[in-house]
Amino acid sequence: TVTATVPVGNDPVGVAITPDGAFVYVTNAFNNTVSVIDTGTDTVSTTIPVGTTPSGVAITPDGAFVYVTNAFNNTVSVIDTGTDTVSTTIPVGDDPRGVAITPDSSHAYVTISADNSVSVIDTGTNTVSTTIPVVGDPRGVAITPDGSRAYVTNDDGNAVSVIDTGTDTVVGAPIPVGDDPRGVAITPDSSRAYVANSDSNTVSVIDTGTDTVIETVPVGNSPRGVAITPDGSRAYVTNRDGNAVSVIAIGKCAGSLCFDFGSLTGSGSGAGSAFS
Repeated sequence: TVTATVPVGNDPVGVAITPDGAFVYVTNAFNNTVSVIDTGTDTVSTTIPVGTTPSGVAITPDGAFVYVTNAFNNTVSVIDTGTDTVSTTIPVGDDPRGVAITPDSSHAYVTISADNSVSVIDTGTNTVSTTIPVVGDPRGVAITPDGSRAYVTNDDGNAVSVIDTGTDTVVGAPIPVGDDPRGVAITPDSSRAYVANSDSNTVSVIDTGTDTVIETVPVGNSPRGVAITPDGSRAYVTNRDGNAVSVIAIGKCAGSLCFDFGSLTGSGSGAGSAFS
């Protein structure tokens, strides 16, 4: 049930929660700001100016910094959570969208939509250490909990690119999924990637061991964001045009996965840290 509704800025898009659960950071695309919500009071504790059209947002696992992609001025803002101010602004490619951070907090992977690439930011120096070409219009990005791979949705390619984070190179051919893939999330055991296919109204389930699609799950209209519970039992999928959230039960069956389906009506807004 909805326990509170918190007013923020115009066009809230991305959302990320600090590792201790104390604060929520929300990108407000039309205000060029980030709202910080205190989860103890469910009120906005501060509003932080960032770049133009902030979209994706991710927090380092140590909770020290927040990385925000600014889609329309080709930068990433780095927020120091100790002061809730922008400590640095990093130039990246044209139209940065999604962002994900490695489990050791050492690197941030940023999808550069118009350049068909992924920028890798060294969080120690806050500079781009390398740029990785991928197929058309990358949007969402998620890193496996073991830190070995980054999965990137390619909107124009109807595919997912897999990056080896050890070498920062694309491994294998792009994985075909549904039409217009946007959000992506990975199970806590790193064994599966769930991809929301906006124009197909489906979620593709990728076996990360073989990098093949093993299941296609029907969901609501125009699925965009996807997140998986910490225990790996459920995937929650936002359906932008359906004003609802689909819930996929991730079964634990001997020898294979089992899937159940349900739905939980909701606002359908927001795409999490993987901007879509």
